[in-house]
Amino acid sequence: MSRRRGRPVHGWLAVDKPLGVTSADVVSLARRVLGAAKVGHGGTLDPLASGVLPLAFGEATKTVSYVMDGAKVYEVGVAWGEERDTDDREGQVTETSPHRPTTEAILAVLPRFMGTISQVPPAYSAVKVAGRRAYDLARAEETVSLSERQVRIDALTLVSQPSADEAVFRVVSGKGTYMRALARDMARALGTVGHVKALRRLACGPFTEETAISLEVLTALGQDEAARRLLPIEAALDDIPAVPLTEEEARRLSQGQALSLLSLASRVSLDSLASGDAVQALFNGRVVALARVAGVEIRPARVIHP
Repeated sequence: MSRRRGRPVHGWLAVDKPLGVTSADVVSLARRVLGAAKVGHGGTLDPLASGVLPLAFGEATKTVSYVMDGAKVYEVGVAWGEERDTDDREGQVTETSPHRPTTEAILAVLPRFMGTISQVPPAYSAVKVAGRRAYDLARAEETVSLSERQVRIDALTLVSQPSADEAVFRVVSGKGTYMRALARDMARALGTVGHVKALRRLACGPFTEETAISLEVLTALGQDEAARRLLPIEAALDDIPAVPLTEEEARRLSQGQALSLLSLASRVSLDSLASGDAVQALFNGRVVALARVAGVEIRPARVIHP
């Protein structure tokens, strides 16, 4: 997250990140264009990948975790026949295979990679090992041993096969799912090896490529026009139940005080809320706090002060 001198700008902006630039590059450019004091992003995209990169400004940074926890949609191009140390086209070839899977074989293996599955992250990843990033260890040619983790894939579809050497998939996944690991593991399950040739993120949480703007457009916008393109903080919270508050309730919650659920019964369906659920607390249609249900109370987790 970039935090420097600048003006208080609050809200979300989805950028269509091009190939060859880092997520940090996009954050830096957006901060300069808007003159924003505080900006971060919701879900890193590698330079190899293009697509939807949501940017959070000001108080919207407090809602980044909700975007990162949301579903992601990817278009993944997999090249068969070569495994690489980075599991994508930028790495060095570590193994080859002459075998190329048929359409029937690919379709038959897809169900094995849907639902909650075990996945070992790529050696070149941001996962920490004894306090160090795995990619730092890999670049230093140190042994990288990563544990399996549970990830979720809600949908996995074969989109096309441009040639016998490659296939394109559409993937809907949950937080922490590596497309490079998915490509590697599918190839192995198909009796060959493979890596990610191309990767594009079509959606990240509530943000989609249809509503994302290009870096060229963002660069051409003036400061005020760019600010008018910002979506409200609540744009990141579409999947979280909303709890409307009175002015007094909003003041109390903003001061860190809990609210009784019973006092909200006339405005909220209590049957739809369970202990531990996250809610967005609204006053006059604007979010004033992110809160959680705790027994018979709603307690503030993050107070929003736009």
